[in-house]
Amino acid sequence: MMSVMQALSVWAVPLMVCGIPLYGFIKGVPVYETFVEGGREGLHIAARILPYMIGIFVAMGVFNASGAMEMLGGLLSPILSLIGLPPEVLPLALVRPLSGSSALGITASILRDWGPDSFVGRLASTMQGSTDTTFYVLSVYFGSVGVTRSRHALVTGLCGDAVGVLASLVVCRLFFG
Repeated sequence: MMSVMQALSVWAVPLMVCGIPLYGFIKGVPVYETFVEGGREGLHIAARILPYMIGIFVAMGVFNASGAMEMLGGLLSPILSLIGLPPEVLPLALVRPLSGSSALGITASILRDWGPDSFVGRLASTMQGSTDTTFYVLSVYFGSVGVTRSRHALVTGLCGDAVGVLASLVVCRLFFG
């Protein structure tokens, strides 16, 4: 027999899919027309942010293909050893602010090579959840509303990513190291 929580979990999405349009209909909202208008606005936003997204993906591809990632890893190796950050997770820390899908690929590779229960695997998983795709967020959200001068948002986002990486390291050392 299903518990109440299991029943809610099974029926939550179907109830929302039926309930929200029903609520709109009861309130006198032209549900279908409003849905179509929302889709139209979504297409316009997608068209406005597409150049920003292409720019981010091209820049990320050039950075990876040029060998700059490996060179940067070599330069940062002494600092990494001082703070105890395994060099295997450096590519994840560097790519995560640029692209979530690339970072997920790096995390999958780390988990495949080191295992999910290794310190490196746990650190990569924690970093994946503790940092954000800063450049992607700035390009998509700022591009969608037409912001051209982000001022301090980039520096703040990258500082947040650095804190996320360091906090991941500290937490993993406390719990798993």
